Amino acid sequence: MRIGIHLTPTGDVTIPELRAQAADAAARGFRAAWTNQQPGGWDPLGVLAVMGDGPAELGTAVVPTYPRHPVALATEALTTQAVTGGRLTLGIGPSHAVYVEDQLGLPYASPARHTREYLEVLRPLLRGEHVRYSGAFFTVDTRLAMAVPPPSVLIAALGPRMLEVARDLADGTVAVWARPATVSGYLVPRLAGGARVAALVMMSVSADPDRVRATIAREFGHVRDLPAYRALLDRGGLSGPADTVVAGGEARLERELAAFRDAGVTDLIVTPVGTAEERDRAMDVAAGWRGNT
Repeated sequence: MRIGIHLTPTGDVTIPELRAQAADAAARGFRAAWTNQQPGGWDPLGVLAVMGDGPAELGTAVVPTYPRHPVALATEALTTQAVTGGRLTLGIGPSHAVYVEDQLGLPYASPARHTREYLEVLRPLLRGEHVRYSGAFFTVDTRLAMAVPPPSVLIAALGPRMLEVARDLADGTVAVWARPATVSGYLVPRLAGGARVAALVMMSVSADPDRVRATIAREFGHVRDLPAYRALLDRGGLSGPADTVVAGGEARLERELAAFRDAGVTDLIVTPVGTAEERDRAMDVAAGWRGNT
């Protein structure tokens, strides 16, 4: 199981600070650095393009599809792939209606069908093929001429229909707010054999795990109002995002790391939480774990 660190590219964090975080992650032994699209934050692919001293793999988890035409995203992804020397894993997803409709004013129609069409355009473009496509969402007749190996493509697939899209057209899925039992019992059986399963997990080495969970419950309470997340939490029998936090002593974190690996997670994306000391210790445990390949 490859263990990576999650970098949050909010607007109040500078690019030099993000580069320093990525370099620190590589020095600790993390195999990957992942980032995502934050409302009002930096462009994730642009951020990864300047991570010269970061880990061996650089990934997005995830870039929203609705605001970006697949031709535009393919162009940006191949550029980042070239600049980083082939280190990119491209994670994409439809995001949520509250962002796409309420903040961006775009229609959030049929996200699973939209994602399927998106991949039917995106993936051949990444391979350098001429795409002639006419669908409900996209009409395309173009080719990208950059001679760059295509990046691996993952999608944020949590519901049954999205997991079908991941099985048919992607290299795997990116999941959040999932425990090992949900990964092994629900996600993995719906994917193709050999699929990548990337899971974002909050971790803290803390003598007061209840405090850590209470903070996450307060800061991420809105997660329960997002239908895709709520459905996944319900499938796992969880009341909210705090139930997915891994917090406690070092031995507890090591047991949880093994549980995620055994459940079928191929890429664990760690978000350290808690105090500065608790975050620092969690990073050391995760990066130094014997199963970090």
